[in-house]
Amino acid sequence: MTLEEFSAGEQKTERMDKVGDALEEVLSKALSQRTITVGVYEAAKLLNVPVPARSDPDNVVLCLLAADEDDDRDVALQIHFTLIQAFCCENDIDILRVSNPGRLAELLLLESDAGPALSEGAEQPPDLHCVLVTVREKGTAGRTRLESWQGVRNG
Repeated sequence: MTLEEFSAGEQKTERMDKVGDALEEVLSKALSQRTITVGVYEAAKLLNVPVPARSDPDNVVLCLLAADEDDDRDVALQIHFTLIQAFCCENDIDILRVSNPGRLAELLLLESDAGPALSEGAEQPPDLHCVLVTVREKGTAGRTRLESWQGVRNG
């Protein structure tokens, strides 16, 4: 390994740490504001048709798709991922692939009392393969926080 390779690897690790910290902050705020949707089917419903009692799909600002190696072999899940990604790309919604669903579960379930969507079906763990973060209105603090995350990601 050369010095340049070592330095580049160090910079990449620092950048990933910043993205991880920003994502933790975004998820924490979304949980406290109850602007998070958890689950592939719930996400598809939210993205498909605006429901008066819930947020508008235009207010979705971030889509997290979490899968581990076992999930890569689940054809149905991959089809859902493809459809959700296509919708997000078409509507300028940022997509982040998460390779450690366990860590995502820790972030979301630490405050499971923050939202009813996370506590429903106590016998069965929630489907964390897709998580949508929304803002109540465009231009809110949630969007500003997300834009700062985007700056970390792009910078």
